[in-house]
Amino acid sequence: MQMILDIGNSNIVSAIYQDGNCIYTNRIKTDKNQPVFYFQNYFSSILLEMGLRPERITDICISSVVIEITDNIVEAVVFYFGKSPFVINPEVIKGLDMPVPRPYEIGSDLVANAYTIYKKEMGDSIVVDFGTALTFTVVSAKKGVVGVTIAPGLKTSIKALSASTSRLPEVPLKMPESSIGKNTVHAIQAGVLFGYIGLVKEITKRIKNEAGQHYRLVGTGGLSTILEPLESHFDEIDPHLTLSGIQLIHQYIRNNT
Repeated sequence: MQMILDIGNSNIVSAIYQDGNCIYTNRIKTDKNQPVFYFQNYFSSILLEMGLRPERITDICISSVVIEITDNIVEAVVFYFGKSPFVINPEVIKGLDMPVPRPYEIGSDLVANAYTIYKKEMGDSIVVDFGTALTFTVVSAKKGVVGVTIAPGLKTSIKALSASTSRLPEVPLKMPESSIGKNTVHAIQAGVLFGYIGLVKEITKRIKNEAGQHYRLVGTGGLSTILEPLESHFDEIDPHLTLSGIQLIHQYIRNNT
């Protein structure tokens, strides 16, 4: 069995894979101030819930874009499981069989998204990841990662609006019934959420027009299911896309080193 950890700015997503299939997922809020023993307890609670002993986990694979807590999590893995984890870094990215420009700049989560598309031969695709940032990763079936477009994420935008204005509250991410706000909460929801629908449609349209060819649209990320009006815009929504990519990257490096 493998444990996969996707460490993002908003959440840490953990998964257990058996024979290449995801059999368990868990999500906690990312807290940069948590000590090593917090993550040891976290791993213990996951295995307790699954009824597993630590030795049943043969590999621990990590993608992290939060360098402030990566070392603590690695230390917790070594202490709890008694083995060093596989961590996706620029050197790992350079060793993949998928071209990735600027491996020292691109996030390992975006590489994992693209690698799932590439290895599963899903064709030319635009991966829209609804996370702390809203990212559009353009993946070519032949050329690998073509490029990335980045915008502020939904939660980031709402928090920024609340923090920068004295009388606007932070509101829940819920689609309003109308684009015309009837109160402050609904007004913010309408502006941000309907605005993001337009943002996603416009950017994906521009990418397709510039490329001059058909691209499949694949959605992922913790907030990918919030924007219901966009569901028909996507060819596929896969909340496990990043986790699958981390697992596939580890598999390739293990088999080719």
